[in-house]
Amino acid sequence: MSERTLRIGLVCPYGWDIPGGVQIHIRELAEHFIAQGHSVSVIAPVADDDLITDTWLVNAGRPVPIPFNGSVARVLFGPIASSRVRQWIAQSDFDVLHLHEPGIPSISLLACWAAEGAMVGTFHASTPKMRAIASVSPLIEPMIEKLSARIAVSEMAQATLNNLYGTEAVVIPNGIDCEKFGRAYREAKDKRDSRKNPTRIGFLGRFEETRKGLPLLIEALPKVIKVIPDLELVVAGPGDPEKILARLDPTLARHVKFLGRLSEIEKVDFLASIDLYLAPNTGGESFGIILAEAMASGTPVLASDIPAFVDLLAVGDCGETFTSEDPVALARSIIQLLKNPTRLQQLAENGVDSAIRFDWGSVASQIMSVYEVAMTGQGKVAVGSENASWKKGRDR
Repeated sequence: MSERTLRIGLVCPYGWDIPGGVQIHIRELAEHFIAQGHSVSVIAPVADDDLITDTWLVNAGRPVPIPFNGSVARVLFGPIASSRVRQWIAQSDFDVLHLHEPGIPSISLLACWAAEGAMVGTFHASTPKMRAIASVSPLIEPMIEKLSARIAVSEMAQATLNNLYGTEAVVIPNGIDCEKFGRAYREAKDKRDSRKNPTRIGFLGRFEETRKGLPLLIEALPKVIKVIPDLELVVAGPGDPEKILARLDPTLARHVKFLGRLSEIEKVDFLASIDLYLAPNTGGESFGIILAEAMASGTPVLASDIPAFVDLLAVGDCGETFTSEDPVALARSIIQLLKNPTRLQQLAENGVDSAIRFDWGSVASQIMSVYEVAMTGQGKVAVGSENASWKKGRDR
């Protein structure tokens, strides 16, 4: 960790109002560095100023929803956003600027365009080369080269970065607070071990997005209930549950419970309360932060065998996978695990041990090391002229 106090600017490309993996990562990284004594400011699109409760958060403007990577990304781009980003940089005297997902049209790209000095980019997405990105590559590629250092959150994200822009990055995973989840695990363990009914399986995510896999899980559910009739599926996350429940047979709907969007504290309790966490995602994932959080919670994980999940779970035998998009394979795997308490316990213990590698104590230290490299030979971050910024990136 740096021996001196730094002024750090973090740029979040996605709307802060509806937290996802990137937003949570940025929030917790900011809080960790602030606790270490560093000065941190985060700029992000925010739809409602009343939702800003942190003094270190700056609103760049209202995000706009656009389709991206099989989901809906709420981002901000354009001249007004550019002006706000430039003003934020000019007023902040940062030692280092950390841009998240600078490879898509967003305020991260605008910040990269505007700034000169030590800049680090973190790449989260794992996505094939898409027409939308290819169409703006003359704008993006010079900015990627302008970065002082690059981070990818997984080997999949690194491969995507290399495929899209022909450049490399150091792989540093997303971070989690292992102690927070582990404490809930220890407190809930006795209750979980003594609970007889019902058997609870859990899903967390934007369940109306098909790629998150809830329809697949619903399709598998009847087969599981035939063998485990006391089963309860607990679904958490943003979305309209009525759209799902209206399509279910009443006898099946009785086994499904929707919790709605959870706070971070509620998420910890949710993970500690279930017997098996399910991640039936069909693609578009580069890491899977919720899997790491489940592992730290002592909750066994069953996930689809998409590459990002296979990579995450393979270290330390801390979860099992099933054939992606196959409801029969999913049902079979759920039944086999729930009927094998010894295996569940083994996965829980292995998960807790393996999740340590994602703890913020380790992850933030690695990120700080990248900051130190990026700052070598650099002065304070400053706003450059747009033409100079473009030319510097283009000529590298």
